[in-house]
Amino acid sequence: MKPKLLLRIAAILIFVHTVLHTFGFSGWKNAPDPVEKGVIAEMTGHKFPFMGAVHSLADYYDGFGYCCSVALLLIAVVLWLVSNDLSSNSNLAKKIVLAISYALLLWGIDEYIFFFPFAACITFAACICSRWSVYLMKKNAASFV
Repeated sequence: MKPKLLLRIAAILIFVHTVLHTFGFSGWKNAPDPVEKGVIAEMTGHKFPFMGAVHSLADYYDGFGYCCSVALLLIAVVLWLVSNDLSSNSNLAKKIVLAISYALLLWGIDEYIFFFPFAACITFAACICSRWSVYLMKKNAASFV
């Protein structure tokens, strides 16, 4: 497999993750369970001042969720852009992809611990593709020396 293809697979996986995360997250306040409804009512009902703003816990939860969607989209776009430019600056590409692969590893661990395995599996698959592409880039660079 070529590094470009692996990076594009990783980018597509993260883009799919972004879409699923955004749609799944956007309906979190519509819980059928009465206990969940009670918790959601408590999270949305009371607003309090924090760092110069007045919001509910639900507002902060929404904000974190949307920030995650933006970050996931950024990761997907960067992986795709780097996949287009592997030959012109392969050293920089390796560094960027390596940093992203470690970030994806930590993101996947976080998802596995605090969320659910399906999300973590998508992130781990993208991490593996990214890390594998770095390995192939280094291997290809070594063969030209």
